[in-house]
Amino acid sequence: MKNFKKAVCYSLIIVTAVFGLSVVCPGEDKPVAPAPASPDVNNPKSQQKPAEPNKITEERKMIKLETTKGDIVIEVNETAAPVTSANFLKYVQEGFYDGVIFHKVIPGFMIQGGGFTPDMTQMPTPAPIVNEAKNGLKNDRGTIAMARTNDPNSATAQFFINLVNNDVLNYSARSPGYAVFGKVTDGLDVVDAITKVQTSSKGPYGDVPVEPVIIKSAKIVKAK
Repeated sequence: MKNFKKAVCYSLIIVTAVFGLSVVCPGEDKPVAPAPASPDVNNPKSQQKPAEPNKITEERKMIKLETTKGDIVIEVNETAAPVTSANFLKYVQEGFYDGVIFHKVIPGFMIQGGGFTPDMTQMPTPAPIVNEAKNGLKNDRGTIAMARTNDPNSATAQFFINLVNNDVLNYSARSPGYAVFGKVTDGLDVVDAITKVQTSSKGPYGDVPVEPVIIKSAKIVKAK
């Protein structure tokens, strides 16, 4: 019940942001940012037409996150989310995610990582990217999306994996939404295992695993 209330609380906080209120979740990460994949990476006109929800096309890349809890394989949707995917892949190729942690774990909601070291030092990043939440992909269970602040175009390196169908995070006429750019194809049991770790507060950040869940490496792998 405690975790359920916490998930509801976070959802309500996100909903308030839709109405222009300056609300930030406890431990909300500051805007961190990724370098553009091309000269027009932040140009909304460069985005492609919306794809079918959560459909992965033949032109895809697989990312394996080797964590201290096991491996998580993610299929990136470059067709539906070209800017976000290029941004994520750039971080992977540069080794940015090697050694960072899943720093926010909220059972019944999501697990978030990609921006802090085990001692909760935030990693510096380049400029943020445009929000591609209007791409037709939904924040369903097992999908991966970009974390951001109340500014829709503030996403950089941090991402989260949805534990349930979080419809409140989807793009709508009243909300800019959170950009989904892929989904977990293997290791969803590992994602669920991460939700069972004990969490606490560290400084201004809440829901931090007591024992760090570390991403030992993030690599592009061949699709099976």
